Amino acid sequence: MKNTPHPVHARSVYSNIVSRKVLLAVLLIIGIFLSSVINLFVGSSGLTIKETLMALFRLGSNTENLIVWDIRLPVIISAVVVGASLGMAGCEMQTILRNPMASAYTLGLSSAASFGAALAIILKIGVITTVGNYIVVANSLLFTLLAAFIIIAFAKRFNSDRGVIILFGIALNFLFGSLTTIMQYMADENDLQALVFWSFGSLTKVTWEKLAIVAAVTLLCFFFFAKKAWTLTAMTLSDVNANSLGINVARTRRNIILAVALLAATCVSFAGPIGFIGLVAPHIARMLCGEDQRFFLPASALIGAFFLSVASILSKAIMPGTILPIGLVTSIIGIPFFISLIVRRKRSYM
Repeated sequence: MKNTPHPVHARSVYSNIVSRKVLLAVLLIIGIFLSSVINLFVGSSGLTIKETLMALFRLGSNTENLIVWDIRLPVIISAVVVGASLGMAGCEMQTILRNPMASAYTLGLSSAASFGAALAIILKIGVITTVGNYIVVANSLLFTLLAAFIIIAFAKRFNSDRGVIILFGIALNFLFGSLTTIMQYMADENDLQALVFWSFGSLTKVTWEKLAIVAAVTLLCFFFFAKKAWTLTAMTLSDVNANSLGINVARTRRNIILAVALLAATCVSFAGPIGFIGLVAPHIARMLCGEDQRFFLPASALIGAFFLSVASILSKAIMPGTILPIGLVTSIIGIPFFISLIVRRKRSYM
């Protein structure tokens, strides 16, 4: 009884922990806002700060208004939304599989999307024939969801064993990657260039209409995950312990995989595959907030949004006059950062 903490003291400690996590969220939101403002003034068009501000309030010339409203703003907002979506997807994939390397890439979802795009770009084959200019988007979306349903069916066969799911996802990754390579081998020069550019990932083709779709899916999935915050936090335990708490582990894992597939499919379909956000953002969020989904989920989303927003700035600033594919930038800055996380994690076990 002597070492039992006083209830008032315990509440005070808990309040301090929550306050620090809320402060972290506020700082991330401020960082996202500042990076978005900087992103607004960076570009290859040569607009001055005054011209950009005038165009922002639609007081500039038609060309200046077009550049700001139809080119820069969709990229700025989509960087935040897509980054948040990828951060959330990685967060929940790592949670249900209890594997820090899990992401949409791990389960082959991004490879499936790339194969769908390859069919549309190279063979001009559309799964849905009535989508017109959205043939690449439709193919990517449907093949990603197809991969998810295959994984869910396979998981059901093996009682949703997380090790089996990861191994099967890796197999799917290689399968769709090989099929995409075959498409590249068959392609002519122009189609090959288009596919390679798409595979780098880019936000420059995201229109207001596409952005609305991505934002709607992201919000829908966020509220779905948030509603299951307690269940997902418990999923970080062993399957036996989670089952003992009354959680249907197999059903929960299947539902989350489907929701993550929807997130990944929407982002990849419109922006192409953008790597490392889904891996790095949850790692940082876990170090700062722990596994409690009430904080882990929003922190992963905010860090992913901030990461991709900064990457968007760098994609326009590294080579002035040229916009690099944002997937290249996230890989360049993500690989060394991720290696440092691995090294730090290894040292913590020594």
